Amino acid sequence: MLQLLYEHIDVVVALALFGIGFTQLLLNKNLIKKIIGFSMMDSGIYLFLASYGYIESRIAPIYVEGNTDPSLYVNPLPAGLVLTGIVVSVSVTAVMLGLTVRLYQRYHTLDIDEIAELVRKEGK
Repeated sequence: MLQLLYEHIDVVVALALFGIGFTQLLLNKNLIKKIIGFSMMDSGIYLFLASYGYIESRIAPIYVEGNTDPSLYVNPLPAGLVLTGIVVSVSVTAVMLGLTVRLYQRYHTLDIDEIAELVRKEGK
């Protein structure tokens, strides 16, 4: 059992990161901690994709010395997806942090339940 976990340590770590992030996202009421949990989930997904995109004994897909055999190269698609995902994730995190700053300036709290209650009071 431990040998199997050791052989797939990248998947174990990716699942642990995703699980910790998901738990933070669900159980915390603090908006900053929710954003951190979201970022941890993203990191777990990117680690998972990157680990499955790598194949041992293959090289980066850069044309060198006339080698055109595709079996010599690693698939570049997972790396491209991870890079695109990182860019999108950073952008979404920046927007979430900006909205969190605005919420804090208006309601002077980061607790999601208190903010919801204050919004309900404002609506009445």
